Amino acid sequence: MDKYKKILAVIDPTTENQKALKRAIELARHSGGQITAFLTIYDLSYEMTTMLSGSEREAMRQSVINDRQQWLEEKIAETDHGNMTIDICIIWHNRPFEKIIKKVMAENFDIVIKGTHQHDKLKSVIFTPTDWHILRKCPCPVLLVKDHSWPNNGNLLTALNIGSDDEDHKALNNKLTQESMLLSSLIKANVHLVNSYPGTPVNIAIEIPEFNACEYNDTMFNHHKSAMHDHANSFNIPLENTHVKEGLPEDVIQSISKYIDAELVVLGTIGRTGISAALIGNTAEHVIDRLNCDVLAIKPDGYVSPLA
Repeated sequence: MDKYKKILAVIDPTTENQKALKRAIELARHSGGQITAFLTIYDLSYEMTTMLSGSEREAMRQSVINDRQQWLEEKIAETDHGNMTIDICIIWHNRPFEKIIKKVMAENFDIVIKGTHQHDKLKSVIFTPTDWHILRKCPCPVLLVKDHSWPNNGNLLTALNIGSDDEDHKALNNKLTQESMLLSSLIKANVHLVNSYPGTPVNIAIEIPEFNACEYNDTMFNHHKSAMHDHANSFNIPLENTHVKEGLPEDVIQSISKYIDAELVVLGTIGRTGISAALIGNTAEHVIDRLNCDVLAIKPDGYVSPLA
């Protein structure tokens, strides 16, 4: 098994519960992978001490790094990692996502694992700017983890864009399903596939009186269901584990994830950046912050990070 051999676990310096590290250990135990615990730290006050020389400021920064090194060693010692060796990398930088992605590209990591924050009062997940930057710009799969276990014989839900003749969509569907099958064999989970399709366009139903909305819906459903069954059969996935529903992707994926009590949702993200990301956003991003389970976001083949 060559997949998930190099795992980058992003450490959160603001919390004692290191969800990403625990999930990385769990995954490495299944894959035989090697973990690097990666922490970026920065304190502007150390840069503002203009009365100190450059070497004195560097010494102060190094003192903070040494303190965090000791703290992280203690956190690792508290985890149940057996005789697993966990490397530590601590870097002083004010843009964590840049250093995470550059570390991935420089050393060819297979996956980045990062914990998410939960709003105590709203009981919902809050995604930081670092989370979004990594999701959009990291070339390798990114696993965002919540605070729960991966039970044996659990359910893994893969979100597809079935029914399109676009070759890029087909290639990404295949990649997502292959990754899901591989991961499911590691963590002993059942793969489910989900696909949404649009309902009847309201303007057509209004403007063309003879338009048969029911017939249109039936045709759309049957088209997507047939395409889903063909795809599932090609990967030997049971048809009872396929879900085709009318609606927006974010609504359908959330609904099916809750219905099957998914422990993990796998989806593709095209990594849109800049003004188009602000105006349109990715389907993946609309989905992610509505799910109460882990999310594995995967880029299509040929994706090049803007930080490359």
